[in-house]
Amino acid sequence: MKNPFILAMFVVVTTGAFVTPLYAGEVSFAQDDRDRFIRLETKIDIGFQQIDKRFEELREDMNKRFEQVDKRFEELREDMNKRFEQVDKRFEQVTAFLWILTGIFTALTLGVIGFAYWDRRTIIKKAKDEAITEVEKEGRLRDLINALREMAKGNGELAKVLRQFHIL
Repeated sequence: MKNPFILAMFVVVTTGAFVTPLYAGEVSFAQDDRDRFIRLETKIDIGFQQIDKRFEELREDMNKRFEQVDKRFEELREDMNKRFEQVDKRFEQVTAFLWILTGIFTALTLGVIGFAYWDRRTIIKKAKDEAITEVEKEGRLRDLINALREMAKGNGELAKVLRQFHIL
């Protein structure tokens, strides 16, 4: 293979990329080439170590940020729980207040109805007694009853009727 063929080969180095034409032919691998490959391998290893180190730093940084976010979410959850508890307490207070108002209103209503019933009953009874007293005092009914009682002494049938109505 004395005819050189150009093969395109890409070699990537940490400083950049470049194309090196290689010719087919006798390959002589000298000590200089070996040293160059060792230096290249060393640079690539260093580059991979730096990349690994950066990835590790990024992972640690992301873990820290996730921990901060988790911590913040936990704080927010605790804060929301406290607020829900405050709202629950407030609802309980409002409910208790409404029950107290309902009790007061019921007591007042029953008191007013009871007072009205007692007052009406007392007034009606008193008015009835006064009316009877007035009729008996000023009316001729008393005289009529006394006259019927006198007549009943001589008349048995009249006495029987007056006894039936508890007048005698």
